[in-house]
Amino acid sequence: MKIARLILEDGSQFVGWSFGYDTNTTGEVVFNTAMTGYPESLTDPSYAGQILVTTYPLIGNYGVPDTGLGRNGLPLFMESEKIHAKALVVADYSETYSHWNAKESLASWLKREKIPAITGIDTRRLTKVLRESGVMMGRIEISEKGIVNSDKFATALPESEKDYGSVNWVEKVSCKEVITHQPEGEKKHRVVLADCGVKANIIRCLIKRGIEVVRVPWDYDFNQLEFDGLFLANGPGDPEQCSKTVANIQTFLNNETVRPCMGICLGNQLLAKAAGAKTYKLKYGHRSHNQPVQKVGTTQCFITSQNHGYAVDDSTLPSDWEPLFVNMNDGSNEGIRHKTNPWMSAQFHPEACSGPVDTEFLFDEFVKMLG
Repeated sequence: MKIARLILEDGSQFVGWSFGYDTNTTGEVVFNTAMTGYPESLTDPSYAGQILVTTYPLIGNYGVPDTGLGRNGLPLFMESEKIHAKALVVADYSETYSHWNAKESLASWLKREKIPAITGIDTRRLTKVLRESGVMMGRIEISEKGIVNSDKFATALPESEKDYGSVNWVEKVSCKEVITHQPEGEKKHRVVLADCGVKANIIRCLIKRGIEVVRVPWDYDFNQLEFDGLFLANGPGDPEQCSKTVANIQTFLNNETVRPCMGICLGNQLLAKAAGAKTYKLKYGHRSHNQPVQKVGTTQCFITSQNHGYAVDDSTLPSDWEPLFVNMNDGSNEGIRHKTNPWMSAQFHPEACSGPVDTEFLFDEFVKMLG
């Protein structure tokens, strides 16, 4: 295997071995603490533009399932049709895999999709750097030589790639035309889904509840369509880049005909911005399968799957809106709702693929709101 190194914005370097596609790349370096789910994470559009670090040390031991499409044009097991993460960084890659559903190794899949990956580095040290300093840009370099170049990061990274938040990643991952996903069984409702980088399992959770999903591009004016409710999907990057989506949501909220709305992840931030609230960037984000979330005003706590780097500022919510969930680790917002109208959102992932499924009932709540 070729020598590979990860160079962080602050000059930190981590040297290991390449087990993916041998190419250089740059991205925002983030860490995920989940023990499983690397196929789903890699294909989650919310990781677009990011280098994914797994804190769980052993990765690849159960291989990769079928990457093809199934019913309704949705992936059989993945969250989208391709890998969106810029690269993968692990402590120990397992060359041997075993699982009833596996079709190929993680390395072969990464090479086929031309995604670089590093193994053999101290991901504990790397995670501590990111926790203490915050997420930062990084560059992966592949070399056949054993000598590590000590050039400063600034000389290795092009100016255009130094600021992750300045890129409209949603525009890059959103669908380019209107796509309709038919419901499983009897059609009960028609819902417009603003695709800012939607995970396939969100659509699966909707269509299995009898909902026809009309999936529209991130900047599409969906208010011209006939529909029963609005769904705001997850997606990558800074919500400030989605001013067109926010404007369309504001038109929806100001319509004389009140219709239900639900948002997930970035959808929570966009709904909040449309309501008049502000968002901010978290120091190192929430990316895991084990974030504890409390429903405001109750003693209910849920274990949730999350993947986001930005959050809603509760203090800026207008008087007719209120927090719905709160993160029990850092007190950050995990969802909002309108006090009188059927509009709500969750910062975490109720569809949670892969796991946990504690909060999938929120889709049922959305269906109830549709009538």
